[in-house]
Amino acid sequence: MLQQTQVATVIPYYERFLDRFPDLVTLANAAEDEVLALWSGLGYYARGRNLHKTARVIRDDHAGQFPENLETVLQLPGIGRSTAAAILALTWNQRQTILDGNVKRVLTRYHAISGWPGIRNVEQQLWQLADTHTPHNRCADYTQAIMDLGATVCRRSRPDCDRCPLQPGCLAHLDNTVSDYPSPKPKKIRPHRHTNMLVVVRESGEILLEKRPPTGIWGGLWCLPELNSLPVSLSDWGRQRYGINIDQRQNLDAINHSFSHFELTITPLICRATDSVEQLMDNPDRLWYNPVPATTVGMATAVTKVIRAYLQTLEQPPS
Repeated sequence: MLQQTQVATVIPYYERFLDRFPDLVTLANAAEDEVLALWSGLGYYARGRNLHKTARVIRDDHAGQFPENLETVLQLPGIGRSTAAAILALTWNQRQTILDGNVKRVLTRYHAISGWPGIRNVEQQLWQLADTHTPHNRCADYTQAIMDLGATVCRRSRPDCDRCPLQPGCLAHLDNTVSDYPSPKPKKIRPHRHTNMLVVVRESGEILLEKRPPTGIWGGLWCLPELNSLPVSLSDWGRQRYGINIDQRQNLDAINHSFSHFELTITPLICRATDSVEQLMDNPDRLWYNPVPATTVGMATAVTKVIRAYLQTLEQPPS
């Protein structure tokens, strides 16, 4: 959960997650929908899917015991080199080298390493330095300490150099260039995309949701039907795709949603399913969602924004 996400944001998700899944087998035995429902709003949903897959792999292939070998850990879904090393160092005190964002910041400042750490040759240099500094004794203590040093002292902004135990040998501090490191990522203009989300409502008030493919944006989550461009006849499209008539009733104000690599503008369209809809349920990747009270399913934040906007229209008095 802490990958790409700050501690303050993670804590409530972490507590709810552990309350429901207190051990590996409980997580492995759970349905993916329930796992993603508890992950909803945290973003980067591949992390939740991979955590669930890893639990099942360990249950089925490793007799429920987390492996203690680096190469084996690296084969688990969603666990990269630094995460695998951190697990083994902190759990079994193995001498393993980590290089997360906090460690990169400490090393680039201490050694005055120029260049964005995401560039291959800079990252390789940082891996070599990280390995050089990793001790052969008390590796668990060192691993926790250097991560905490970056998180609480050698911070991205307002670093507390006066409190830093590495200050005497830190080249950036000696040159008064701490703020120059690490070098920022080269700026790129993020593309802007547009889409239409259909809030298809049946007579009982439930909303049509579809399950996304397991990979890609919002992989494995329940989302509203989405169209990049509207068909000439929405009714014809509804009959062809779902076997039902869909009647467009109302456009809502556009909703903006940001991703790490692009911006998305969503135009919500409130529609009605105007005839029998039971045949839709022959497909397990479709469901009728009851928004009041909300059914617990794994849903993307952007989708909850759209549904919330739709519910607000129901609260408004008729004009």
